[in-house]
Amino acid sequence: MEEVRATSAWVASHSSHVTVDSSGIEKVAEEMKDSIPKVEWNFEGIHYFDNGPLTVQYLFVLDALNFCFWPDNEMSYDHLAAGLKEALQNDKSAFDADRLQKYTGPELRKMLKWPRPLPLEDERVRLMHEVGFELERSFDGKASKLVESCEKSVAKLVALITSHFPGFRDHTVYKGHQVFLYKRAQIFAADLWGAFKGQGFGEFSDIKSVTMFADYIVPAVLEQLGVLKYSPSLSSVIESNREINSGSEEEVELRACSIHAVEEIRETIHRKTGNQVKFYCH
Repeated sequence: MEEVRATSAWVASHSSHVTVDSSGIEKVAEEMKDSIPKVEWNFEGIHYFDNGPLTVQYLFVLDALNFCFWPDNEMSYDHLAAGLKEALQNDKSAFDADRLQKYTGPELRKMLKWPRPLPLEDERVRLMHEVGFELERSFDGKASKLVESCEKSVAKLVALITSHFPGFRDHTVYKGHQVFLYKRAQIFAADLWGAFKGQGFGEFSDIKSVTMFADYIVPAVLEQLGVLKYSPSLSSVIESNREINSGSEEEVELRACSIHAVEEIRETIHRKTGNQVKFYCH
């Protein structure tokens, strides 16, 4: 995903609120280079998997909804993944394209066994409708057809997803420049690769092109590690638990600088060891 790397690097070099610290990168790379764990995709046991097209459908729905669990401290990705898994185990047609277009907020809550409105519930329901509509219109209702259309290329898959599904178009304008982040489209490709162990629906010739998935958790980890430094004004916003608006300079810098920092860590480890490293951050 060269456009993600290039535009994130541009943001990092023009950032006003977030700095990527080279000494922090060097320290983390040195500490990690001989002890990078190999983690299985479903090590928590929370995902649906049947080694077939239904798994692809499940993952596409899951990744369409995989965003913003804040400020509900009890809601997490694990709840979402496990709840959708159980729904599919109980009803194999739960994610058929025509049904995806009809779900309501209360029905989604019931599916996830969640007792109160979900964070950004209306947007999640809208995305379910969008996914169902476009799958039905362009891919015979099946996410597996979407994957088969990409000819085993992550770059082509991300391009297909972002052209057909507006909700996956994770890009913005920063200081007059277009910036591409493509978090959930890349997560879908990586989930396929992890779930199918690089075979079948998960076989991609360019899987190494995937970047870190820019969310709101990784920046906090990188800051703790000394890789990212925040301006006093941004630190004050974060410490007071105030919302950082989507598309704001601060939000774009946090996400883009995280991508650039992880790429720098990866390159530094490669320089030190000769090993290629894939970081899979959900």
